[in-house]
Amino acid sequence: MLLPLLLLAQTAPAAGPPAPRSGDRYAECIDQARRDPAAAVRGATAWQQAGGGFLAQQCLGIAQVTAGNWAAAATAFEGAARAAEAGKDARSGGFWAQAGNAWLAAGDAAKAQAALDAALIGGTLTGLDLGEAHLDRARALVAAGRQNDARADLDRALTLAGDDPLAWLLSATLARRTGDLLRARKDIGRALALSSDDAAVQLEAGNIAAVEGNAAAARTAWEAAVRVSPGSAQAQAASDALAAMAGTGP
Repeated sequence: MLLPLLLLAQTAPAAGPPAPRSGDRYAECIDQARRDPAAAVRGATAWQQAGGGFLAQQCLGIAQVTAGNWAAAATAFEGAARAAEAGKDARSGGFWAQAGNAWLAAGDAAKAQAALDAALIGGTLTGLDLGEAHLDRARALVAAGRQNDARADLDRALTLAGDDPLAWLLSATLARRTGDLLRARKDIGRALALSSDDAAVQLEAGNIAAVEGNAAAARTAWEAAVRVSPGSAQAQAASDALAAMAGTGP
């Protein structure tokens, strides 16, 4: 699904100076964090206590992401961000963005927004990293019920991270919810072009078609959502929609 892919992408070393050479402690810690998170948590904690600084804290965050401990991961990334800021290191913005992403996964939109505000205010993010931070802040704002505020961040994300199907999916969903069906149809078309095999995209395509009164297109998209990801929450939602459609006739 799109959300886990985004989270995994953002566990890469944050933007900034060149990554350490293969074989050093940081590279070894990151590798272990992705293979054996429990061991990496112990190792990164010991390294931090020995003066590993923000690199040790970021590695700890990545280990917690791998283990699915989102709040602990967010806390570690925030620690890395503050330590980097204290050292005037430009990687602080990337760490704040990682913290925001992890808080979103933990279900805490308020903390996610605060971390993403810090990431964006710092002014160190550029290009795709900047676009993904705007995308995540839009997600936090939507979760907080601030849909109008989210649109500006989504539009910025579409400019900077236009190859990310999640940006188009969220833009289409927001447009549907606010009654802009023309934009919803256009943006879900872009999401489908980028990720037609994602159940979340097909589910939303069906939702938009249903609102427009196109039952045949809605049925086709919902059936695709069930087919590409059986057993997922999106597939269940699509199945429910299909059952409701069957109950009301063609």
